Amino acid sequence: MYYSNGNYEAFARPVKPENVDKKSAYLVGSGLASMAAAVFLIRDAQMKGSNIHIFEELKLPGGSLDGIFQPKDGFIIRGGREMENHFECLWDLYRSVPSLEIKDASVLDEFYWLNKRDPNFSHMRATMNQGQSAHTDGKFTLTDKATEEIIKLFLTSENELADKRITDVFSDDFFQSNFWLYWRSMFAFEDWHSAMEMRRYILRFIHHIGGLPDLSALKFTKYNQYESLVLPLISFLKDNGVQFEYEAEVKNVLIDIKDGRKVARKLIYEQGGKSKEIELTENDLVFITNGSITESSTYGDQHTAAVMNSSPGGSWNLWMNLAAQDKAFGHPQKFCGHIDQTNFVSATVTTLDKRIPPYIEKICQRDPFAGKVVTGGIVTVKDSNWLLSWTFNRQPHFKAQPDTQLVGWIYGLFSDKPGNYVKKTMKDCSGVEITQEWLYHMGVPINEINEMAENSANTIPCMMPYVMSYFMPRKAGDRPHVVPQGSINLAFIGNFAETERDTVFTTEYSVRTAMEAVYRLLNIDRGVPEVFASAYDIRALLSASAKMMDGKKLLDMKIPFFLKYIEKKAIDKSKGTIIYDMLKDSGLI
Repeated sequence: MYYSNGNYEAFARPVKPENVDKKSAYLVGSGLASMAAAVFLIRDAQMKGSNIHIFEELKLPGGSLDGIFQPKDGFIIRGGREMENHFECLWDLYRSVPSLEIKDASVLDEFYWLNKRDPNFSHMRATMNQGQSAHTDGKFTLTDKATEEIIKLFLTSENELADKRITDVFSDDFFQSNFWLYWRSMFAFEDWHSAMEMRRYILRFIHHIGGLPDLSALKFTKYNQYESLVLPLISFLKDNGVQFEYEAEVKNVLIDIKDGRKVARKLIYEQGGKSKEIELTENDLVFITNGSITESSTYGDQHTAAVMNSSPGGSWNLWMNLAAQDKAFGHPQKFCGHIDQTNFVSATVTTLDKRIPPYIEKICQRDPFAGKVVTGGIVTVKDSNWLLSWTFNRQPHFKAQPDTQLVGWIYGLFSDKPGNYVKKTMKDCSGVEITQEWLYHMGVPINEINEMAENSANTIPCMMPYVMSYFMPRKAGDRPHVVPQGSINLAFIGNFAETERDTVFTTEYSVRTAMEAVYRLLNIDRGVPEVFASAYDIRALLSASAKMMDGKKLLDMKIPFFLKYIEKKAIDKSKGTIIYDMLKDSGLI
């Protein structure tokens, strides 16, 4: 497997691998990574769909890309992934998956046309004082010290950040900035999370720094991601004969490790209360989604809080059983062993009448019933004890949603602190209580909050014990490589597998690991698109620097006079060169 960029490889069709007709594939889990791997097996490896088997411990596929209507409870979404134009592997996948919405179009076509016609951006990124603008005004408010710390982290080798936390590399200057407010609420970073992953995010999305204050860097689907992204994949795979096995929990995969070779020999699973086994040969390829951020999720309702379930569940138990066989298979406890640091509560809110929508409209400054972008991404309540954020994407968010209802999503980064209005921690709150806190921060009059939360909305809380486990401090080797050294027929896929430069908690990471796994195990002669190289583009770096300086110029910087004199001389010297042009184009001079 090798990386590539440009159109030459992007449009190439690889030659059918030798002996692929004799091979089968067993995919553990039916999230985006597994289904993407199945598509690449069919499209690029030209494997027969009937030879591909997907095992799912739940009753339906989709993994963390969910969205469902429960007749008893209502609409439920545990969250949603943010996407951007440089998710190279994701769009490589969806160019080949037919749209369920538009005849003779791909999912990529549908997504591209939608986001061209209705581009995403936010009119109100942050509020405070009960629904008033936080007046962040698109500014990052980074001090010279905080800016220096970001640059230092950018330049630090990843190896130097092993097991370090964000608090190990930043000071209070950074944590008091709007940059951190935008960043932590958008990506769900806590102070104690991985400095290594923080660095990857800065490098990965340096070209979108200017889009952080108004979220214009982001793109979203028409409906919830289950209906817009998962259902087309299921349809494509079933049309190609892929076999889905539901309520089938894979307990272990036994690996024969000898003379530097690692061969998966037996797949052990439980289905219908019965223990079953599949004997494997080197022609049987096994793709494992190890770990899950939505494992052991629990739900509450209007009057009941979601109760914590600290069970590791099937995905984490499987990874632990694999890790016990060889150190190359990673260290799952680094990620799933700290529930107090990896949990938070989210909630799906459905408005039931005309009383709440005007408050949403006042903040987002758009008609939420217009069928277009509503909030344009999350709205973060800056002075919320929970650091509450909420969003309403294009409506209807579900195809079955009544025209008179809106469905949105709420989450609190600090689920263990008492609220400002509801004097309880978010994780102890029922749906009504979470709505009360939200309505308070939207500016609903105090005397109307309780009754409105009870009768004008239906809110379903969800407790996710492992939702931030991706970001736990780590070092090299804690996540297994996509294809561990010496592996003949075993690969790890998803956000707990290790690949170069890309960032977890993204759809792109799931699809990238899936593509790398298929291409490695089957020796596909086509390049995997490299991670977008904006971190190595001087134009992107200059532009990001200008944005983080909040409009100040290089000569406005507070530096000693003799250095400013040298700087001015250097800028004058550069006139008539491409260096001067780039500095001017970026807004630095």
